[in-house]
Amino acid sequence: MTKEERIENLNRLSGTDVRKCMKCGKCSGRCPAFKEMDIKPHQFVSMLCNGKIDELLECEAIWNCLSCMACVERCPRGVAPAAVVEAVRDTVVRMQGKNGIKAEEIPPIVDELIPQQLLVSAYRKYNK
Repeated sequence: MTKEERIENLNRLSGTDVRKCMKCGKCSGRCPAFKEMDIKPHQFVSMLCNGKIDELLECEAIWNCLSCMACVERCPRGVAPAAVVEAVRDTVVRMQGKNGIKAEEIPPIVDELIPQQLLVSAYRKYNK
């Protein structure tokens, strides 16, 4: 996959228009995991906008993001930094080949303990 295809894929997966970001930093100011992130929420958006995806794919911040959506709530332009982080995280997982779930791999005990909606949702998400 070329760099341009990866950028296009991340934009599609995130579902947010990163070009709308005005770089005010309000998203990062609201982030509860700010101190643990090597790349801050506003930097995720800016780096994707500028095509610097190699750094995003190798950062630790994708695993430190709490996915609390505080950054999304705070953005005055409707940009969703958390969606960008999630898209990068999903891309890394897929590149590692760990995105597949097979129905026969689900332990039988799970059916009794977990709601069916959760299983269907996970199956749909990780088999794209």
